[in-house]
This record gives sequence, structure tokens and C-alpha cells, in this order.
Amino acid sequence: MADNLSEQVQNMNINDNESGYVPPHLRGGSRSRGGSRPSSRNSNYEGNNNEGSFFGFNNRRGGGSFRGGRGGRGGFDNNYGPRGASNRGRWEDGKHIPGPRNPKVELELYGAAEDPQFQSSGINFDNYDDIPVEASGDNVPEAITAFTSPPLDELLLENIKLARFTKPTPVQKYSVPIVAAGRDLMACAQTGSGKTGGFLFPVLSESFKTGPTVVDNAQSHGYYQKKAYPTAVIMAPTRELATQIFDEAKKFCYRSWVQPCVVYGGSPIGNQMREMDRGCDLLVATPGRLSDLIDRGKISLSNVKYLVLDEADRMLDMGFEPQIRAIVEGADMTPVGERQTLMFSATFPADIQHLARDFLADYIFLSVGRVGSTSENITQRVLYVENQDKKSALLDLLSASNDGLTLIFVETKRMADQLTDFLIMQDFRATAIHGDRTQQERERALAAFRSGRANLLVATAVAARGLDIPNVTHVINYDLPGDIDDYVHRIGRTGRAGNTGVATAFFNRDNSNIVKGLYEILSEANQDVPAFLNDAMRDASSGRGGSRGRGGRGNSTRDYRKQGGGNGSWGSRNTSNRSSSGGWGSKPSSSSGGWGSNSGSSAGGWGESSNSGNSGWW
Repeated sequence: MADNLSEQVQNMNINDNESGYVPPHLRGGSRSRGGSRPSSRNSNYEGNNNEGSFFGFNNRRGGGSFRGGRGGRGGFDNNYGPRGASNRGRWEDGKHIPGPRNPKVELELYGAAEDPQFQSSGINFDNYDDIPVEASGDNVPEAITAFTSPPLDELLLENIKLARFTKPTPVQKYSVPIVAAGRDLMACAQTGSGKTGGFLFPVLSESFKTGPTVVDNAQSHGYYQKKAYPTAVIMAPTRELATQIFDEAKKFCYRSWVQPCVVYGGSPIGNQMREMDRGCDLLVATPGRLSDLIDRGKISLSNVKYLVLDEADRMLDMGFEPQIRAIVEGADMTPVGERQTLMFSATFPADIQHLARDFLADYIFLSVGRVGSTSENITQRVLYVENQDKKSALLDLLSASNDGLTLIFVETKRMADQLTDFLIMQDFRATAIHGDRTQQERERALAAFRSGRANLLVATAVAARGLDIPNVTHVINYDLPGDIDDYVHRIGRTGRAGNTGVATAFFNRDNSNIVKGLYEILSEANQDVPAFLNDAMRDASSGRGGSRGRGGRGNSTRDYRKQGGGNGSWGSRNTSNRSSSGGWGSKPSSSSGGWGSNSGSSAGGWGESSNSGNSGWW
């Protein structure tokens, strides 16, 4: 499917014209900026009338359900089964006694074997065998090669089989023995490479084996308790990621003594506190809601054996770092050295690694190469498209294929709503997710997208991190982010778990801050580098343009302790020009003009139609 989509898009010749993208209504004629609006399947181009809309600006409360983490509503409680189901195991006389099996609960958790949504057919797990892995630190434990007992607990192995996991991914191969050895871990692995299992499997396995820790007899496993004393705490930056982790935790906690719970903002806190009263051994939380519950005296962290930060680079970035530090250092959290701290993300810039070391002790840094860096699981394409042409270019891309799910990233909440309305007016089944939507609206939008009732999801950065949505075959960066690490996270929404996918980006002069990083990503992943990006890279290197912010990848996937002040990212990089003859999505370059230019001037700037000899590419 992804290969067909890539071929179809390539054949569209969007960037064959040397001046950039040409909208359909102008193809075959002279190019002008003041022409008529792009042709569409509906005359109401960007109209405010949402008649017949799917999830329009004024009609966003669609149907659908969302099982995970809504305080037990919908007939699903903390026994991770239908109300009244008693499948929880217990810890008794130093032994873990699993609860009874329940076919109804297993159907709810793992789905029917014949349900395509729960099948792993088409996933090429063999791609994982060739991925380079680098583990740095003292006395790194030997990696496992299969799910076996030992080192994994027998009950966990049964749940892993029910979830249809056949073999460990590279990050799982290393994280299981590292946690079993009592070591802290900073793991850098591609999105979609099994990071959630990378921390759930070892944490739950060790918890099943060692049982709960009682602190001053405060912990009680009765039906109600006034304060929660979780053994494991998993923090995530967004509500959607927290509920997704919780859904996965329910699968692997099935029939065990470990009771999972989730708390996050945007949902009634009273419901979440009542759920914690039923038991809370493994807590998944967003920082804000966790801090609130700690201040209310509802949660104590004095019993924590395992602290996990998922998407840790964002968690420790400017907006989250003070909250994380207050929770980890200002509350009653078990201190460094007495707990195990695990950090997972697709990128770990050196400055974030410096921050992270405050929460770690004698840690191992695990760097896992991206799935597809040589097998090209994710086909990345970059188009030069001016801002005013983006909507028309998007229609061309969406018309190339009607199969699978497409995730469209924009930078602002307002643009997410506007673009969703526009797509609905063109008779597309689109919905949106962003920070200004209520939690219920966000859950319904995700449910509609997962189920395929809406095959287009327009999203801001809220969906870029960690969300695992099956069957996403195409990711479109309608607006490129300002940080190349965010680009890595975005394209990771497709090509997950060994599947193939396509990632398309609209690029123009407004994206000069990530020229270097984008060039490096494409080169490292053996992707075609369009001619205009090569030209922009040369201009940036010559000083005519520069990167602002964290535009280059730098050392975001390497252990800074081993970098020695170098600036190269982990792994080899092929920087040869593979687009000298005009690559996919590129414009023919001339010896006299800058990239994306109509100019005959030797100093012509990219994306410019000016004949001025002094035009700069920025």
C-alpha cells in the first residue's frame, strides 16, 4: 500500500516546474499568484457552512467510544474487564498467585483473533534483526533474543502471547536484562519500535516476581484505601499518550496483583480519585494532574520502585522540567539509587541528557537505530510548496490514494480547525485534535480515526508523540515543525512496528531553520534529497542562511558521555548528492540560480522570482 502511494504521488510531478508547486488550475498555463482558487469537489472553498460535515468546526462531537482511562465509565473498571469481573491475582505468603482466566475479559483486552485491528499480519519483524544497537555504560547486561522465562515472569509471558507479540524488538531485548540487573536506563529508539513494551515488560516482570513493598504498613490492597502508594509511576507528556500506555498496561497486568490506574488533566478528578481508591499499584500520569493529586494528599511516592519517563526529552524540556523536578525531588519520591529510573524517547539532545542525569544513577545509554534506515520502511518525500499553494497540493496528495489513514500535522490550533473545515467541504472524512478541544472531543476524534470512520486526522504537536494508531499509511507535514526532533517524532506515526509508510513534507523558505537537520535525516535514511534542499544546504554552509533553534539533529541519538565534543549524530551518514539529476519532488537546478528560483542571476535566492543579484535565500 505505502509503495503504491509513493509511486502515485511521485507520478503527480508536483515539483517538476522549476519555480515550485503549480496548482491544478494553473497547470498548462502561465503561473500567477493572483489566479482563481484551486478547483475542488465543492464550490464552498473554505466556507463557513458545515452542512453534511463529518467533524466540522461547528460539529465536532461525533460518536464513538474510548475505552481507556475514563474513570471506569462505559463498563470498564480497574479490574481491566467488564464490571463485576474478578480476574485480579494476589500476593500471598511471598508468592504471586494469578487470578482465573476469563474469555470475555480476554476478548475485551486482546480482541478476536480474526479481527484485523489486532492482527500483526504484514508486520515485518525481521527488519529489526538488522538494526544497529549501541549500549554504553559500565557492565552492560547481555541482551535477550526471545521472550522466555527466565528472565521474564511466566504470567507476563502468557499475556505477551495473548497480545500477539512474537519476538522482542531491539529496545526490548536490552531493557529486560538491564532492569532485571537493577540498572537505570536512558533509551533512545525510533517511535514505533516497541518502547512501551520496552519499559512495561521488565517493570511488570520484576513486580510480579518481587511483589508489593509495604511502607510503614500504609499500603493496603483492600477494595478502598485513602491514599495511593504506587510501586511504579509512568509519566507521559500528553493525555492521549497516558491513556494509550494505560490500555497497554491493562493487557499485561491481566490476572496479576498489579492494579493499573491512569490520571490526567481534562477529566473529572473525582472520578480518578475514586478509581485510585480501588487500588493503584502502577500509575500512569501526566505531570500536572499527578502534581495536583500529590498536593491533595491523595498519592504518596514513597513506595516507588520504578519511575518511567516516556517521551523524556519533551518531559524535561522547558515547559515540563520544573514540574518533573518538583515531583521527583520535592515530593516524597524514593531517592535516586533506591529506585530505578527509566527514560525513553526517539531523541535525546545533549542538553536534555545533562538535565536527565540529575534523576539517574550509573545509567546505561541505549541507542537503537531507526527501523527503515536501510530498509526504507518510511519513504520520506519533501515538496517545495509555497504557503498559498498548500491546500491545493494537499488535495493532490489525498487524491492519490483513498486507502489507509492519513495524519496531517499543522503548527497552530486555529489552522487545525480551518484545515479540517476545508477538507470537510471537499467531502473528505476529516476530524481534528488539538489542545483547545475538550478531552471528550479529543477522545472521540481519536476513536473515529482509529476505527476509520474518519480517515483524515488534522493534528497539532499533541499527536506527534507516542500515539500508536494502526494503519496510518501516510503522514503529511502540512506545516513543518521548527525543531527537527519533532519531525522525527511526527513521521514515526507511520511505518510502525516494521510496517511501511510514506511521510510527505511541504517545505519553503519559512522552514530555513531545519534545512540542516532535514538534509541529515534524509541522507542518513537513504532517502532522495531534492535538488532545492541540496542548494539550501550549500547556502546555509556558506553563511547565506542559518539554522535557528535546534535545527540540526546534533547528538540527539548518542550518549553525550562518549561524544567528546563532536557534532556528528550517532551512526554513519551518507552526505553525497543523490539528487543531482533531479529527485522526486525536486525542481531542476541551474548553475546560475539559487534553489527554487526563476532567477538567471548567480546570486538568485531560493523560492524567489526576482532577478536581483543580491537576493538572499532566507
